[in-house]
Amino acid sequence: MLDTVQPHQQPQTGVPQNHLAREFAETLRLAVPMMLTQLGQIAMITSDLVLIGRLGEDAVAAAALAQTVYFVSFTFGLGLMAAVSPLAAQAFGAGDVRRIRRSLRVGLWVAFLISLPMMASPLYGEHILIALGQAPHSAGLAQRYLNGLAWGIAPALGFIALRSMMSAVNRPQPPLWITLAAIPANFALVYCLIHGLFGLPELGLFGAGLATTLVNLGTFIAALAIAGWHKPFSDYHPLAHLWRIDWPLTRQLIVIGAPISFSLLLEYGLFSSAALLMGLISTTALAAHQIALQVTAVLFMVPLGIGMAATVRVGHAFGRDDPAGVRRAGLVAALLGIAFVSALTVAIILGRYELGRLFFGNSEASAPTVELTATLLLVGATFFIADALQTIMGGALRGINDTRMTLVFAAIGYWCVGFPIAWTLAFHGGLGAVGVWTGLSIGSFVYAGLLILRFRMLTRKLLE
Repeated sequence: MLDTVQPHQQPQTGVPQNHLAREFAETLRLAVPMMLTQLGQIAMITSDLVLIGRLGEDAVAAAALAQTVYFVSFTFGLGLMAAVSPLAAQAFGAGDVRRIRRSLRVGLWVAFLISLPMMASPLYGEHILIALGQAPHSAGLAQRYLNGLAWGIAPALGFIALRSMMSAVNRPQPPLWITLAAIPANFALVYCLIHGLFGLPELGLFGAGLATTLVNLGTFIAALAIAGWHKPFSDYHPLAHLWRIDWPLTRQLIVIGAPISFSLLLEYGLFSSAALLMGLISTTALAAHQIALQVTAVLFMVPLGIGMAATVRVGHAFGRDDPAGVRRAGLVAALLGIAFVSALTVAIILGRYELGRLFFGNSEASAPTVELTATLLLVGATFFIADALQTIMGGALRGINDTRMTLVFAAIGYWCVGFPIAWTLAFHGGLGAVGVWTGLSIGSFVYAGLLILRFRMLTRKLLE
């Protein structure tokens, strides 16, 4: 069995310009499949909502409530799985096959172990929603969806762990192909189980959740099979000794991953609170906010993919003890993110009214909501770039195992700066919905700025 592997990185010789050109190419090669994979995940969630919409407005509202409960629980596991990527990438950079195996193994074990307590929240979602003041009828409908959805947590997290390992060894394409195949499969299965076609039972909202769980299981099994039996992954013997729990590396994964989880929860909490603020302003403000935020979520997949690539590239350089490579990887990822997001932001600004009409139509009754949506997207121009930078620099810091300070910075940027400004501008500055988005933008810029300073400080210490 091999104990070392040569990473996809040549010795650092030649002129710095060649290093930068190579870094741009390698980061793009990793980032594009990662972006498309994330967009595929968004496509599946969107198709679920489209099909659930055929059941009526109550079903859509219930699904939205259910997704909120599910996502809060799932986010904690998502952060822990994100730690697989830097651990495996550093091992790949160091040429340590055994540590690549160990990184995947602890990821799969943690995914299984934490999925059991994580299921408690979705399975008791009705009680949680009623306690939060939701109508019993809506909470009951949401519980039907969650009863089918909850069982897919473990395979979904397992797929993320496998995807992280594959990306860490410079092979992000298989998760993309699996996701692309899962999109039509998910659509067909959700439709059939909702309506009871081809001899299947008619399960309604429960069927929609169950279909998603079955698709999650299918994607996990497909990724596991590719990792175990297809090159180059099989050369690493990633499934060897899978039954062993590696407690030392498990502790390290938790130390790296737990702050990521809590940072994500702080971010999610801010945007959930922003929606509540919009609800206090007006129904029009809330509707415009939700659509502008949905556009932002799609756009966010671009810097998210680049940030995931930054984790891998920085991790490779850190693993091979190349401080200059660490700094270069972070710089290149940030420049790529700014370039991509700036171009997309210009497109969104130019098409902001069309995007509003796409969701609300051209009727006179919807004109105020379209106008406000367009205004929020215009204000969001600065927010898009700030959000991209914080995502990418957070990914770069994960590559060198620095996640604790990102949690502190998230608390400062989002809750000490962003939320108070949003509240003040919205309700005391007379700006309403625009004030909320201004606060989000300023908070994101503060967070991004702190992460940039942190990365510069740490890379300077590595160089010294």
